[in-house]
Amino acid sequence: MLAMEYRGPKRIRAVQKPIPEIKHPQDAIVRVLRTCICGSDLHLYNGNIPDTRVGSTFGHEFVGEIVEVGDAVTKVKVGDRVIVPFNIACGECHFCRQEMYGNCNESNTESSAIGAFYGYSHTSGGFDGGQAEYARVPYANFGPTIIPDDMDLDDAVLLTDVIPTGYQGAEMAGIQTGDTVVVFGAGPIGIVAARCAWLFGAGRVIIIDKEDYRLEFARNYSYCEAYNFQEIGDPALFIKKQTDWLGADCVIDAVGAEAAGNTMQTITGRKLLLQAGSATALHWAINSVKKGGVVSIVGVYGPTDNLIPIGNAMNKGLTIRGNQTSVKRLLPRLIDHVQNGVLKPKELITHRMPLEEVADGYRMFSQKLDNCLKTVLMPPSANQ
Repeated sequence: MLAMEYRGPKRIRAVQKPIPEIKHPQDAIVRVLRTCICGSDLHLYNGNIPDTRVGSTFGHEFVGEIVEVGDAVTKVKVGDRVIVPFNIACGECHFCRQEMYGNCNESNTESSAIGAFYGYSHTSGGFDGGQAEYARVPYANFGPTIIPDDMDLDDAVLLTDVIPTGYQGAEMAGIQTGDTVVVFGAGPIGIVAARCAWLFGAGRVIIIDKEDYRLEFARNYSYCEAYNFQEIGDPALFIKKQTDWLGADCVIDAVGAEAAGNTMQTITGRKLLLQAGSATALHWAINSVKKGGVVSIVGVYGPTDNLIPIGNAMNKGLTIRGNQTSVKRLLPRLIDHVQNGVLKPKELITHRMPLEEVADGYRMFSQKLDNCLKTVLMPPSANQ
């Protein structure tokens, strides 16, 4: 089968690999019909996530058709078209019973923090991902969710991560009616978080980034104010001025490890890898939220230390919430929102490419060429 393969930082290619096989009675094999390049994949691509091994196949956003199931699989069958949440979760452990599917205690026994994810380094289980023609799906009695017959596959694939993560970012922010919400990062996750903030009752939504094409997209898709941080000076000071010097009620960090905007953070976090990525957006979030406010973190950071102003967070009495998204918990609600037209995921897609051109897709996305916001890859077998 054709699959993306990692060969080192900024070096990937499309290669032939063996089709995955059933390894456990609860496994399923899925023929991939749509798969995406995520901003989180760029952290791997750029070498910012530890233990990303040569030969790995990325891709934690994919939908497909089940072509084989293990002997113990009873909840899905061959021929079903399914959404595959990016979390690999057993559905039965202590944390899964709390619906913390991104923290499953069984799928990634080597970690005391996160569970397992598809295609996301050996720190998160070492499972190959879905940027391939076929993928092995563990715990098939729990994870895969059947795609409604009337749902477009382009909508469905964005329910594997982007829409749930943006939604959970807004949910964790604890938004109250009339709140001012600030989102740092106008990538797909930030744009969705900004749009979903309205669903929780926000009275004002502001998004901050440095790419004008993303900011324009956010204005049109999320109906929010959008500002370029290169034009407003210190973002924390700007937000204070916008809020009668109190600060925003809630701030969402939708950037994570590769934030621009601070030279020291960029050098230590992105170039020298002395910390788990550049924490610039998190600095701005902590410093621009009001006393007693909430900071919600959905941007991805590596599993090591970061230089953040924790004293400011403590002295301001902030609530800081973050986690990998519990996709399975949110899917029923989000499927309903899509079917009712409340959310329109496929409008986020700006580029479609064959899987054979995956290297060009990564280069385009990482260098922000051609106003690229969200790329869907089409495996050759998807047309069969």
